[in-house]
Amino acid sequence: MSTATALTRPDGSAVRVLVVDDEQMLTDLLSMALRMEGWEVRAAGSGLEALTVAREFTPDAIVLDVMMPDLDGMGVLRRLRDAGNLVPVLFLTAKDAVGDRVAGLTAGGDDYVTKPFSLEEVVARLRALMRRSGTAMSAEADPVLRVADLSLNEDSHEVERAGTSIELTATEFELLRFLMRNQRRVVSKAQILDRVWNYDFGGRSSVVELYISYLRKKIDSLGDPLINTVRGVGYMIKAPQ
Repeated sequence: MSTATALTRPDGSAVRVLVVDDEQMLTDLLSMALRMEGWEVRAAGSGLEALTVAREFTPDAIVLDVMMPDLDGMGVLRRLRDAGNLVPVLFLTAKDAVGDRVAGLTAGGDDYVTKPFSLEEVVARLRALMRRSGTAMSAEADPVLRVADLSLNEDSHEVERAGTSIELTATEFELLRFLMRNQRRVVSKAQILDRVWNYDFGGRSSVVELYISYLRKKIDSLGDPLINTVRGVGYMIKAPQ
């Protein structure tokens, strides 16, 4: 499980998430990432199967692919809402057209991510959806991650070090969040690529070194170095000794 504040149901039990996509590899990767949060996960490979599982599993959130062979995501959502099920829905879509995004949200979806996406982004969006809807609660209300004098607010996306605001790109923010949620733990380039860039990253490990250097220029320039290279293994963020 990550070091981020754990989410649970109001009764203290693990939150439940249903992952719906006809790509088996993708559902496996998403399920693995969500289970690392301590969540209970079920998967479905079609729209009709999703409706059956949703009735039996009563999820607290659904990750729902738009394009599926039998009943598409919009159809699944309409049937859920017609049955009075207001579970938060995060759409996965390969389409980046404004019309498709508007259609999903107008149909009653709560958020969307466009493929390819980072697993870390899906986790963060689900956490935000479940907190807003009241289906899950944090053991602590504080959404801020801290390492020494560095702070990152997962809700507002504000980053500060020793009171100085730091402007980060979306990718830099996701990379820093992943490091901070795993502080004092070495993460490999493959893990970073998988969680920050794309579930299918093949051979782009040099981009990690590039973005680590960007973060160091913005963060480590403001104080003692926090981002450490563990040669031959990966990277780790920790407070200086």
